[in-house]
Amino acid sequence: MNEELIQIGLRLKGLRDALELTQSEFATSCDITLEDYIEYEAGKKDFSISLLKKIATKYNVDLTTLMFDEEPRMSSYAITRKEKGLAIKRVEEYQYQALATGFANRKAEIFIVTVEPKTDDAPIHLSKHPGQEFNLVFKGRLLIRINGKDLILEKGDSLYFDPSLPHGMKALDGKPVKFLAVIV
Repeated sequence: MNEELIQIGLRLKGLRDALELTQSEFATSCDITLEDYIEYEAGKKDFSISLLKKIATKYNVDLTTLMFDEEPRMSSYAITRKEKGLAIKRVEEYQYQALATGFANRKAEIFIVTVEPKTDDAPIHLSKHPGQEFNLVFKGRLLIRINGKDLILEKGDSLYFDPSLPHGMKALDGKPVKFLAVIV
């Protein structure tokens, strides 16, 4: 099992215990099936960022607390030095590096996302979450599917979109893609 998924599952369990909710009550409150929630809590099933953001928003906890067990400390500013952001590799294809974890009460989640290439015929995993999202490609070419429409972004291209629409991404040309993601 992926150690990071196990750690996130333990933090979810801790949140659920602090709220004095059963697994069933917590799952229902987050629109998750009980079976899926049990697997998430046990660290046996991968989490989407959108699911963790939904839980964090619902229970007024910081997303990075759930993802990284890191509490924000600064309210005036927070510096994240190059390559020093908290990192999580959710699945083989995606790695997130959080850039604003040290700032308390922030309005946006900011990540450097690295998408590893996969086979051309591999399906694109789609997700949805509330808010708005901005992506700026630093390296590589990225296919983003939004609500059934395929868009290709190259180095320097950016996209602002409604993430409540089904969306997913895929690295092109057999090379990794690196981009900035801002979620508000």
